[in-house]
This record gives sequence, C-alpha cells and structure tokens, in this order.
Amino acid sequence: MIARTWRGSATPMHADAYYHHFTTRVAHHLKAIAGHRGAYLLRRETDGYVEFLAITLWDTFGTIKKFAGERPEVAVVEPEARAVLSEFDDFVRHYEVVFSNAKETRHSG
Repeated sequence: MIARTWRGSATPMHADAYYHHFTTRVAHHLKAIAGHRGAYLLRRETDGYVEFLAITLWDTFGTIKKFAGERPEVAVVEPEARAVLSEFDDFVRHYEVVFSNAKETRHSG
C-alpha cells in the first residue's frame, strides 16, 4: 500500500471551508476510484494559521494515477481549494506503508 501526503494551510476564517471541501468533494471522489484505500485529513493550529495534512492510501502507483494523472508527484489542488488556502504544496510525497495497526476511526469535525 502507498500513502500519498500533501500539505496546505488556511486562515482560521477559511479553515472550515477547506475542511468542508475535502470531506464532501475530495473524499467522495476518492471513494469512487478502485484501489483507493482510505483518507485522513489532519489539522493543527500554528502561528495564526490552520495547517492541513492530507494522507490518502492507495493499492499501487497505477491506482494513484487514476486520481492524479500521469505525473503523480504533482499535487491535485482544485480551484475551490485554491480559493480558501493561504498556501499549499504543489507537490506530494509518496511512502510505502510498511506497518499499520490502525483501527478505523471517524471524526465529525
């Protein structure tokens, strides 16, 4: 399994809008892609901003390409996200998942 990570930040005023975008649009789209294994959106407040770390899980690089296209190292940041984020990485990092003992958790916000 491969973990795909990406980071962005928003002002406190726009943080909920990004959370809503990710949980309704992005997560919904990802669920429909065969080979997608889950997603986490991490959030922390720092230096007057809200930083987000998105982690998506995939079977293979081939399945990542179904979402990201032929250049999977390039971040997919939709216009709605760009409108509310103060800054964001234009690249992603991929990690091979070599261990997990995670249990499924849900957070409503």
